Amino acid sequence: MSPNSALHDLLHEVYALRPGLPPEILARINASVIRPLSALAGASPDAEAPRAEFDASSWHEALWKAAQHATLACKNDLSVELFEATAALEELACRVDLSDGTTSDRLAWLRDAVNDMPAGIRLSPNGPLLVRNVRRFINYLGEPLPALPLMALCRCGASSIKPYCDGRHAQIDFKDAKDPARVADRLDTYVGEQVTLLDNRGTCQHSGFCTDRLASVFHAKAEPFVTPSGGRMDEIIRAVRDCPSGALSYAIDGVEARDAVDFHLTRPATIEVTKDGPYRITGSIALEDAFGNSVAQNAGASAEHFALCRCGHAQNKPFCTGMHWYVQFRDPVPADDAAPSIYQWAGGLPGFLRMTRLFYEKYVPADDLLAPLFATMSADHPERVAKWLSEVFCGPHYYSEEYGGYARMISQHLGKCLTEEMRARWVSLLLQSAKEAGLPNDAEFASAFQSYIAWGSRLAVENSQTNSRPPQHMPMPHWDWSTSAGAPGSRVSALASPDEGPQTQTPLPGPNEPVEFSKHVKPLFRKMDQRSMQFVFDLWSYADVSKHADAILGRLRAGSMPCDGAWPSERIDVFARWIAGGKLE
Repeated sequence: MSPNSALHDLLHEVYALRPGLPPEILARINASVIRPLSALAGASPDAEAPRAEFDASSWHEALWKAAQHATLACKNDLSVELFEATAALEELACRVDLSDGTTSDRLAWLRDAVNDMPAGIRLSPNGPLLVRNVRRFINYLGEPLPALPLMALCRCGASSIKPYCDGRHAQIDFKDAKDPARVADRLDTYVGEQVTLLDNRGTCQHSGFCTDRLASVFHAKAEPFVTPSGGRMDEIIRAVRDCPSGALSYAIDGVEARDAVDFHLTRPATIEVTKDGPYRITGSIALEDAFGNSVAQNAGASAEHFALCRCGHAQNKPFCTGMHWYVQFRDPVPADDAAPSIYQWAGGLPGFLRMTRLFYEKYVPADDLLAPLFATMSADHPERVAKWLSEVFCGPHYYSEEYGGYARMISQHLGKCLTEEMRARWVSLLLQSAKEAGLPNDAEFASAFQSYIAWGSRLAVENSQTNSRPPQHMPMPHWDWSTSAGAPGSRVSALASPDEGPQTQTPLPGPNEPVEFSKHVKPLFRKMDQRSMQFVFDLWSYADVSKHADAILGRLRAGSMPCDGAWPSERIDVFARWIAGGKLE
């Protein structure tokens, strides 16, 4: 069977599938499957297929068969149109609500079908990033995202299912041409006393990793941008290696150390979806044009790590140039009703790992008290500590699943005979590392973080003594906002603008009007009131407020809720009327 015949068969199969699909699935099929397949086959997409009653189980299976056939077709034809359509079919076939384990079986089949295809990213002209066989697909917290063997990722910035493509680029006429006014492709050389720095401003994505963390060497909005003798050699090399765009490199004695810059050459192929920013690519993933040829990069750029635009406005597409800052790109959109955990507020595993690497690479070796203690630590020690902290602060159970939990941590301290002086030095330098790594500096985070560090380090000293007998089966400690001063934003700042202060415009019910929770009571509580009490109960939840109504009324009458000022009597009366009237929803 010819490739063209197979394509028309697939197109017919998808056409036949459409009448039985739910409206939302049909819309996606039209936008992300029929459109590219029709363009490839030279056919006219029939968007007006008749609707019909359908059996849920039958369309699920038909969709899956179409995904299988498309995946096998991609083995012989990696044209961007077929690739995009197949990615959508795979995503839809694995996203449907199947609770019997079928989804995992389908994913295994798809992985096996394309297992021999090398990891890569192919650029669809004026369309999505087409990803194949990249299994490590993570969000900005370091947590895994659903990774299919073939994926289409949005780069126009308009998809409703970001980071995945939904075909929106075709509707908004997205263009991926480079801007003629972009920053010039020029490799600059800065010769220093110990090291020479190489930099290409045309490659930079303006993440601020270098300027924020080593301002004595890298200067934001100043010339020269680099003064290579302004910092220690190890700090400069760390900053160069941390550059996510691959714009920076260094040379010693006139020889570029690109292999040393790409010291992560053994790290797995990874795509990170950053918060409100680009895709960060690491692990030497091949970047290809529509025909499978390598995409040209700027002079001196790294092929091991680079950043790809996903806001749709970069001047050097497909590479990020920091335009997401200027267009105020937002993804994921923060939920208004959910306070972040301490783990999320800190930036997840990447935030803690940034801190622990600084601590063990920079501060510990230079400290005469701590250096001997950690001289024989394992190479992954910074990562293990970061995963411990992530789990303690209500993140994923990385440490327990990979290393064994609390018992493993205890075993690392037995017989070490730690002293109070060591503990105090450890705490002091770790807090300095947290500051330098850019962890949050607000009072609430500092309260939570420092309280755990003080508590945990004291336990470590206790457990390390020769006569200690620590219990072996204690649960992992967990620190949340309720163990500290509260979540960020839970108190009214002394610098708050007037609209953050006491609410005065909430309409009150009439004298004979029944008082209802959703209409009259919930609006009495501001977002700030809700956040300040969330560690106990939710003031915007009918169930919670109904359960604690008498206690809340008592605090309202005592003037202790909300925390920034007592309610006027007419508001308290509304709440009392709600209770007396049977707590209507």
